Amino acid sequence: MQIINKINSSAGYLALGFALLTNQALAQTGLPKKTLQLAETQADLLLKETPLAAQRAAVPGKAPLVSPRTLSPTGELVAVPARDWTSGFFPGYLWLLYQASGQPKWKAAAQEYTARIEPEKTNATTHDMGFKVYCSVGTGYRLTQDAHYKAVLLEAARTLSTRFNPKVGAIRSWDHHRETWGFPVIIDNMLNLELLFAATRLSGDSSFYKIAVAHANTTLKNHFRADYSSYHVVDYDSATGRVVKKNTHQGYAHESAWARGQAWALYGYTMCYRETKNPAYLRQAEHVADFLLHHPNLPKDLIPYWDFNAPGIPNEPRDASAGAVIASGLLELSTYSAQGATYRRQANQMLDNLAKSYTAQPGGSHGFLLLHSTGSKPANSEIDVPLSYADYYFMEALLRRQALEAGKKLSVR
Repeated sequence: MQIINKINSSAGYLALGFALLTNQALAQTGLPKKTLQLAETQADLLLKETPLAAQRAAVPGKAPLVSPRTLSPTGELVAVPARDWTSGFFPGYLWLLYQASGQPKWKAAAQEYTARIEPEKTNATTHDMGFKVYCSVGTGYRLTQDAHYKAVLLEAARTLSTRFNPKVGAIRSWDHHRETWGFPVIIDNMLNLELLFAATRLSGDSSFYKIAVAHANTTLKNHFRADYSSYHVVDYDSATGRVVKKNTHQGYAHESAWARGQAWALYGYTMCYRETKNPAYLRQAEHVADFLLHHPNLPKDLIPYWDFNAPGIPNEPRDASAGAVIASGLLELSTYSAQGATYRRQANQMLDNLAKSYTAQPGGSHGFLLLHSTGSKPANSEIDVPLSYADYYFMEALLRRQALEAGKKLSVR
């Protein structure tokens, strides 16, 4: 009963977000005109470029390429199949453009690209169900209340639940690198919990909620250092639940603070507080925010280097994607925390700086919006490039800021 009461409370808060919005209501959430115009110009281009890139890179017998992800080292557009962890961000971004503008063409495009992601709902080999299905289908459901989308979300949540190990108390992240990890759990996985919380809300089945809370609690216990920075990967013994080791895969070093990992932690525990009202999650989100915002290696424009402990600072690549995730998380956190005014002011500064210094020229970068993100520096992959998830969280943050400025509750999923 306690769980259901919490769910009902959360559902009440989210009523605005799940209400069917008319085009007029959507348009009233408008972003700064210049930013919205640039986003639409770029998205038009990306819609033209993506099919061409997918056709050029198509391999007979291989899965079709369905979404744009980034640019190659030679500047070519890179498209990915639905199984790629980033595949859901572009359809989600199109849905956010529809929310921002009220233009039916963005809804039609979002529906088309979302349909390409739906088969992932039964892919039990991945923990990235939230990133893929919830950012696309979940955002579409929020804006349309389409019963088909609801069914897809519930099936995706059931699939994700199969990766939960009750002995560990967490959802397994990767199946690859089995020679390195037995049962790896990455901090990124916190964001996939949002799908499970939504599934309980949509179905009344609290088993999804219990899995999400168990995972959040296990991560809270084992992923964080004394200064509230997060490890990237914690490896567990699947038979005993014992922690085997703590290390990194995309950060500079095992004990360093990989920027996007810290962003996932901030966003994840803020979201978990929204869904549970557990004060421990709010405190954790505040601690992570304070670690980030007071770190001596945070640049003046608040857009982090790819790792807070990267050895070549200040001559290290930035990660605009981490900046966008942090800004979006801070805006939601500002609605819960006693430090809300500070968090909101700093999030706004981050967004202003991203818009001023990190956006593409109209018609450039094959249609991506944000520049200067870093995917995996240790792998020499996606360094100082656009990334689809940077665009998604940047647009989400801008819409959250606009809602707060209008005195409205956040339209969260």
